[in-house]
Amino acid sequence: MINNVPDWLTPVAWAFIIAAVTTAALIAFDIYGRGKRHDTVAEEVVWVTSALYLGPFAYPLFSRYGRARGGAELSPDAPPISEAPSAVHGLPGGGASAIAHLIGVPLVVASGLTIAGIDLWVMIVVIGVLAMAVLFVFERTTASSRGHRLSVGAAAGAAVLTVLAFDVGMGGWMLLLHFNEYMPPATEGTFWFLMQIGIVAGLVTGYPMVAWLARRNRTVTPL
Repeated sequence: MINNVPDWLTPVAWAFIIAAVTTAALIAFDIYGRGKRHDTVAEEVVWVTSALYLGPFAYPLFSRYGRARGGAELSPDAPPISEAPSAVHGLPGGGASAIAHLIGVPLVVASGLTIAGIDLWVMIVVIGVLAMAVLFVFERTTASSRGHRLSVGAAAGAAVLTVLAFDVGMGGWMLLLHFNEYMPPATEGTFWFLMQIGIVAGLVTGYPMVAWLARRNRTVTPL
């Protein structure tokens, strides 16, 4: 298939990827190096992985809402996490997608599996299933650590509904790129940059579901 991705996107992609990895390292250092630990490792992973798709834009969010979660150096003027924007509570879905991409895409490429001769369909399915599993673990882990009663069914339902809503943006973006011949090979930096954009699109389409689940029965555990 013809690749219509413009050449100028390659340096832009690599610059953003480097900034994203650097930001993730800074957040990880703040949590582990400076001892500002969270209630669970799952929450810490969410903040670190947020940088993998938000890039440097993740750090201001972490500084305001993530850093105030633990450690001896709490900011006296930091708002309580309950006052964080609802969009921040959707970050676990973004983190689950980021992890699912990092695991799922290489697996699909290495396996050579296709549906109707196209590996994109396999990628979407594998990434979706992995994201549901990761989000399920997050819900159960964080709810349990805070003494919340969240059944296996409620956690699984929240994970499935959230990922399905998320995939309207993420999966739709991938299909748009594919059918317009703007999907580069997974070995190129532009592929991962475009997937970062897709995760952000997923956050947008997944937001209403996350907000509804949180209001309805608190099956989405906030950060």
